[in-house]
Order: sequence, then C-alpha cells, then structure tokens
Amino acid sequence: QVQLVESGGGLVQAGDSLRLSCARSGRTFSMDKMGWFRQAPGKEREFVAALMWSGSNTAYADALKGRFTISRDDAKNTVYLQMNSLKPEDTAVYYCAAGKPEYGSGWYLRKYDYWGQGIQVTVSS
Repeated sequence: QVQLVESGGGLVQAGDSLRLSCARSGRTFSMDKMGWFRQAPGKEREFVAALMWSGSNTAYADALKGRFTISRDDAKNTVYLQMNSLKPEDTAVYYCAAGKPEYGSGWYLRKYDYWGQGIQVTVSS
C-alpha cells in the first residue's frame, strides 16, 4: 500500500502563487510515476503534471506549461506542484497520484494506482 497526503492548498487571489505538496509513504519503491490532477466543480478530472521519480521525465498539460512546475524531494519523499500566476479558472480540488513506471508516448496519462484525498485550491478574482 501507498499513502499520499496533499497539503498546501487554500484561498489565494488571482496572480498569486501556491505550492502544493504530496508526501508519499508506504511501499513507494515501485510507484515511480507521480502525477497531479485537478477537478473543478461540474467538470471532469483533468491531468495537470507528472514526473518519473527515477530520471528526469516530466509532463505538463499544454495549457499550464510555463505557470506550473512539478518537482520532487528525494530526502522528504515528497512531490511538489508550484503554481504561479494563478487564475480563477485554476480553482479546483487537486489530487496527487502514484503509479508504476511507464514509458513511451502518453506515459503520464496511463493508470495510476493510488490517489490522495485531494486538496482545495480556490483563486479569487
């Protein structure tokens, strides 16, 4: 089992920055693929960003490139999502997810085995 706990969400104003954290614990050694997703009210869950714990592969939703950055801290076993220049349309529940390593086209969209409980991010105009 793998446990994922998100933190760092909250209410911010448009233009502000926020950093989400996802602390991993448990049997994480096989869960190399880490992703962030979000779900806004009335909308489907969408991909935000992902990385492979081993190596340097990262991926971003096209619309978020340049504003959002995914990174990790090996010592803390934590994945981060740095969000800059936030917009009201970034308001959503953000989820951290973990999965087995994947390679090739679209690796970041393939099956994730574990999900965090989600954390609310609200951006006011």
